[in-house]
Amino acid sequence: MTLTMTLGLLAALVQAPGEGTDTTIAVRAGTRLEVHNLSGDIIVRTWDRNSVRVQAEHSSRDRVDIGYGGVVLKISASSRRGAPRGVDYIVTVPVAMDLNLSGTYGDISVDGSTGRINIESVQGDVAVRGGRSLVTLHSVGGDVQVSGVRGRLEASSTNGEVTVDDVEGEVYAETTNGDVMLRDIRSDNVGATTVNGDIVYRGTIGDNGQYRLSTHNGDVTMTVPVGTNATVTVSTFSGDFESDFPVTLTGPSRQGKRFSFTIGSGRATLELESFQGSIRLVRP
Repeated sequence: MTLTMTLGLLAALVQAPGEGTDTTIAVRAGTRLEVHNLSGDIIVRTWDRNSVRVQAEHSSRDRVDIGYGGVVLKISASSRRGAPRGVDYIVTVPVAMDLNLSGTYGDISVDGSTGRINIESVQGDVAVRGGRSLVTLHSVGGDVQVSGVRGRLEASSTNGEVTVDDVEGEVYAETTNGDVMLRDIRSDNVGATTVNGDIVYRGTIGDNGQYRLSTHNGDVTMTVPVGTNATVTVSTFSGDFESDFPVTLTGPSRQGKRFSFTIGSGRATLELESFQGSIRLVRP
């Protein structure tokens, strides 16, 4: 049977009237998944099979459209009358499949992937466990939670918190209105910024690493392990600076202050900034 005939049968199956969809499609190694959902949640799970199972809850007037040309498996919804009312997806994919997921009104979650992941949400939360090489996550109106990434992570929100746990690789986390929490991080390159929120970092500080934590209206708390070698630059206007261990400051130490000091041999670079909040260095 040709691929075209196979897709024709698949389309007929998926578009059959009913209250939901449940179908499985065999895929080639290296296939990328793309799901766009206007309204409803997207849940992605993994298994050790070369196939994708699509389960969807939707009304009888809506249908799920699946297209597969051998490289990209695309999933979307349509309706006989206007826009779909809402579709909730559970998609089970090969564990190493790359994922490109987007939604407008709904949450998006991924559990157990070892592929590349790209997620965009407008009014929903994003939650990911896993991901390799490059993981890019963004929500406008929701929180972003991610753990277990092995590779470069870019996680951002506009009006939500960003929480990162157990990541090994470059980390860049950003939000406008929310806290940034970085925990159990093993990285030589970390950047974290927010405007209205706190920043907390707990992780390694590599000898050749670069770490920049910046907020406007919030506190910065950085855990400094014993044996750290770093040159630290602190900038704060109306906040305090506190340290669990003795440091020797260089530069002005008054209201509107910016100063530097060295820990150990000073090999890593730490830049800590808060305009209206305190900056704290703490021991694990």
